[in-house]
Amino acid sequence: MFIETVSTPNPNTLKFIPGCEVLPGETREYKNQLEAEESPLAVKIFSIDGVSGVFFSNDFITVTKSNFEWPQLKPIILGEIMEHFLSENPLITGQVQQKKEEFYNSQDSDLVEKIKELIETRVRPAVAQDGGDITFQGYEKGTVYLNLQGACAGCPSSTMTLKNGIENLLKHYVPEVMEVEAI
Repeated sequence: MFIETVSTPNPNTLKFIPGCEVLPGETREYKNQLEAEESPLAVKIFSIDGVSGVFFSNDFITVTKSNFEWPQLKPIILGEIMEHFLSENPLITGQVQQKKEEFYNSQDSDLVEKIKELIETRVRPAVAQDGGDITFQGYEKGTVYLNLQGACAGCPSSTMTLKNGIENLLKHYVPEVMEVEAI
């Protein structure tokens, strides 16, 4: 099994591409070992000293470090990922994770659908290439609230991406949008 590793704009996060489906059709983010209890692989990765985040997507895994250097952590993480996928054990064994409830005024539902479509078709594919994900969380009085996951969470360039990229895109196509904020 060959697992490709790719740098992300966040120097504390690496993207691991195992060449197979990881979590088809959804994403999961864990910020500590307690949150990760539903996933044996995430628990194993968190048991590695220096790991502070694990994110699963359709076909990749991103791991965030809090200390140590990648040359020390990367081989151990690669070993855990390889062992997991070769064992053919399930990625998720616990309860289904509760999604955060979206919030917006029902009068804005057409507007929210436009915003969601733009995020889904133009933003998420680009962000996934960098090892992260951005999802719609809410809309209120001209402000779009987004949830940043994976490499995006804590990335030094995420503020610039939000303000100069996503906010400008949404303002261009949906004039009612005044600003974009991360939750």
